[in-house]
Amino acid sequence: MPHPSSSVVLHDLSFSWPDGTPALEGVSGAFGRGSTGLVGANGAGKSTLLRLVSGALVPTGGTVSVRGVVDHLPQRLTAVPGTVLADLLGVATTLRALRAIEAGSTDPADFDAVGTDWDVEERAAAALATLGLPVDLDRPVTALSGGEAVLAALVGVRLRGADVALLDEPTNNLDGDARERVYEVVRGWRGTLVVVSHDLALLDLMDATAELRAGELVTFGGPYSAYREWLATQQEAARQALRTAEQTLRREQRERDRAEERMAHSQRQGRKDRADGKYPPIVLGARRNAAERSQGERRTAVDARLASARASVDLAEAAVRDDDAVRVDLPDPHVPRGRRLAVLPSSDGRDVVLQGPERVALVGANGVGKTTLLRSLLPTLSVRVGYLPQRAELDDGATVLDIVRAASPHLAPGEVRNRLARLLVRGDMVDRAVATLSGGERFRVALARVLLTDPPPELLVLDEPTNDLDIPTVDQLVAALGAYRGALLVVSHDGAFLQRLGLDAVVRLTAGGRLERVT
Repeated sequence: MPHPSSSVVLHDLSFSWPDGTPALEGVSGAFGRGSTGLVGANGAGKSTLLRLVSGALVPTGGTVSVRGVVDHLPQRLTAVPGTVLADLLGVATTLRALRAIEAGSTDPADFDAVGTDWDVEERAAAALATLGLPVDLDRPVTALSGGEAVLAALVGVRLRGADVALLDEPTNNLDGDARERVYEVVRGWRGTLVVVSHDLALLDLMDATAELRAGELVTFGGPYSAYREWLATQQEAARQALRTAEQTLRREQRERDRAEERMAHSQRQGRKDRADGKYPPIVLGARRNAAERSQGERRTAVDARLASARASVDLAEAAVRDDDAVRVDLPDPHVPRGRRLAVLPSSDGRDVVLQGPERVALVGANGVGKTTLLRSLLPTLSVRVGYLPQRAELDDGATVLDIVRAASPHLAPGEVRNRLARLLVRGDMVDRAVATLSGGERFRVALARVLLTDPPPELLVLDEPTNDLDIPTVDQLVAALGAYRGALLVVSHDGAFLQRLGLDAVVRLTAGGRLERVT
């Protein structure tokens, strides 16, 4: 039962997309005051759940009850042309009314729009300055970097002061300094905060962790690292319980086999006695009836124990997670160690050369032009390149199979399906339209299109590849890249991810366009 003070209560919540594809089925749970990190595998329905709580989507079944006003920061911000920073903060209407009054307006509608927010401009500017953002509220949103836009939108959520705030991957596209500023804001948050993220540092600032998995919402009273430790202990206990249950089942099966053998022996002896005429028929009949009753009782007892043992195994198996891992067996692109694949141009002439199967990370603060550098580099390359941009452009109307086959037209559909299965793209997902996929699922399809290109790319260029990924899928991406034998150039602010790639070099791009080799 949800606690009476819960801010958000979900009861048997279900949602299906217009084509009938289910996104959530029968989810129940609650979010209380304080901060909660919402985790789960890609496609589990985390973003959909936030949209249902915010009211952006209407449930197809069950209910969502929210105490107070809800504010939602989505995973992707969409800026309407002509919008300014005040629009992103959600104070544009109030600000226009305030300026109209300052210019002499006596329209009651302007006073109603301002309400008690006479200091809105000062409060907004102060909040922006706290995060190191431009304080010009008339600044066009298009003049902001992606990271600056996310930070400004977060300031807007804070300014509006909703009772329940929902943040979907708020640290995507943010450099280390910007992430630290987000962490500071989160530490001082008041009210109910629900955060979907794969950022381990952010998740460890949460008061509680909720995991959405297989249609169930499980809540743990602690940050993500504590939850992972608890889960590991629970899973070891579950695996031990399964081993014990399987041993009991095998023992009961052997006992049943022995009991059946004893009953078969008794029946054979009875037939022999009748054939020998050793005992009068009346005695044989009485013995046969007694034996049949005894055997029936014994068989019933043995079958009951066997059924109980099987049920125990089924129950124990259900408690053990069976999370598959990515398996990639890619053709070797045979990149010679001395071959020059790419040159990263620097404003001071100190260009960085990527040669052979090197793995290089390009890092730098938000807005210095890392993505621009990649885009200017790609047309100059004369090698086979697999490029994964921050936002992969996929045809929403095409199926997953169509998209990947277009990159590997010489492969038979069955072989494409087999290779997709190794990237955990399988089952009915292969035939689904891209429009029905979650952000993480879309990424996996985009990654499959790049990795499964035939012939294979000699150089992979990845721009913020972990943005839409939950923690298990980041693990899967690391595994997939570990099997790749070509060169790798990756842009990422995810330090933990970069450390796991076995990098040969880290290069920083400065605001002046200069490249500095860090390692």
